[in-house]
Amino acid sequence: MDNFSAQVERLIPQLRAPNTNISGKIVRVVGLTLEANGLAAPLGAHCQIEHLESDTFIDAQVVGFNGETLYLMPFTEPAGIGPGARIWVRSTTSKGGLGTELLGRVVNGLGSPIDGKGPIQYSEYRSLEGTQINPMERGSINKILDTGIKAINTCLTLGQGQRIGLVAGSGVGKSMLMGMLTRNTEADVVVIGLIGERGREVQEFVHQTLGEEGLKKAIIVASPANESPVIRLKAASLTHLIAEYFRDRGQNVLLLCDSLTRVAHAQREVGLAIGEPPTAKGYPPSVFALLPKLIERAGVGRNGVGAITAIYTVLAEGDDRSDPIVDIARASLDGQVMLARELADAAHYPAIDLTGSISRIMNSLLTPELQHNANRLRNLWTLYQQNKDLIQVGAYEVGVDVDIDMAIQLRSKINELLQQDSETAVSLEKSQELLQQLMEQA
Repeated sequence: MDNFSAQVERLIPQLRAPNTNISGKIVRVVGLTLEANGLAAPLGAHCQIEHLESDTFIDAQVVGFNGETLYLMPFTEPAGIGPGARIWVRSTTSKGGLGTELLGRVVNGLGSPIDGKGPIQYSEYRSLEGTQINPMERGSINKILDTGIKAINTCLTLGQGQRIGLVAGSGVGKSMLMGMLTRNTEADVVVIGLIGERGREVQEFVHQTLGEEGLKKAIIVASPANESPVIRLKAASLTHLIAEYFRDRGQNVLLLCDSLTRVAHAQREVGLAIGEPPTAKGYPPSVFALLPKLIERAGVGRNGVGAITAIYTVLAEGDDRSDPIVDIARASLDGQVMLARELADAAHYPAIDLTGSISRIMNSLLTPELQHNANRLRNLWTLYQQNKDLIQVGAYEVGVDVDIDMAIQLRSKINELLQQDSETAVSLEKSQELLQQLMEQA
C-alpha cells in the first residue's frame, strides 16, 4: 500500500465519526420526533445523538425545522436519549451504495447486508434521490414483456419499462401474484423492495418464492413494519436507486415494490409527526407529492438505454377501490391489475378481475388481430359479470342477447384460460395461441 492510501485508511474512522467540534443539543422529545437547538443542518441530513448511558450513538434524520429548532426522527427507539444530549451532523445528504456485488444479496434500508453473507464492497455511491430524466430523452415502450402469466399476457399485455399496480384488499393474493411475476418474468435483474410488510415474509420470499436459482439475479431490500418510518422511506428510495443503476448499464430490470401503500403509511407517520395537516383519510399532502415522484423513477432509460418495469402492490383498505392511495396510484401508473376477493374466495387464482383492470400500453404493442381477441374476451367476461345474478337465479332467457349467450357458453373455457397454477409458467406465444383458439369459438 502506498503512502497516500495508507493515510486515507487512517483517516476513514475519523471521517465516519461525528464532528465533535460542531454540535447541538436535544431539547425536547415529542411523539416520534426529537427537537434540537444549536445546530444547522439541511433536510435529509444524517445526524448522530449521544447515548447518555453508554459510548454509543443513535442515528437520526432531519425531517423538518422551525426557526432554529430542528426536527429529527431516529432510526431506532430513542431509549437513552435525555435532555441536553449532544447531536452532531454525520452527513448532509443520504446516499446508497451500488455495484454488481449486490446481486444475490438481501440488504436493509441503509444498504447493510442482513443475509449473513458478509459485507458488500460497493463500487460507487449515489444520492438516494436519484437523477431525473428529461421526458423528451426517455425511450419509448416498444417491446412486449413476457410475464409467464396467461391472464396478463393475453388481456393485460405489458411492455418493458411499463409501471403497473397490483390493487387488492388484504389476503386476496397480491404476494402470490408478485411471486409468480418474480419467477416467470424475463429480466436481466430483479430488484425487490419489501417495504412495511411482515418480517416473516422476507425469509419466505427469499427461500420459497425466489429459491437459490432465482436469488442469483435478484436483489432484495427489506424494511419490515417494525422499523422506523424513516428507514422504510429510505428502503423505498434505495430500491429504486439500485434499479436505476442497473438500468443505466443497459439492462432490463424488473422492479417489484411490496407495497406502495406501506410507503405512503411511512410518509404519513413522518408528516403527521412534524405537524403536517391531515387530508383524505389522514394522509398529509407530502404523501401525494412523494408517490408520483417515486413512480416516475421507473420506466425506459435515457435514449432507450435499459428499462425498469415496475410492479407495485397497492392495498385497497377494506376493498375500497376509491381509497386515496389507490386513486393516486391509478392516476400515476401505466395501468392496474385489480384482484377481486370474490374470485379468490372461489379459488380462482390468480384472482384477476378484468373489470377495472387495464394496461394503457397494450394497444401500441399488439397487432390488430391480437387486440381484437383480447377486447372480445374482456367483453364476454364483463357481460357475464354484469348479468351474473340474473343468470344464476334463472331469470335470464337464452336467446335474448347473442353476446350474453356466448359469454355463458364459453364461461368455463374463459375461466380455464385466466386461471393458472402458481408454479406454472406459460409463455407469451402459448398464451396468445390459447386465446386465438378460444376466440375462434366466439
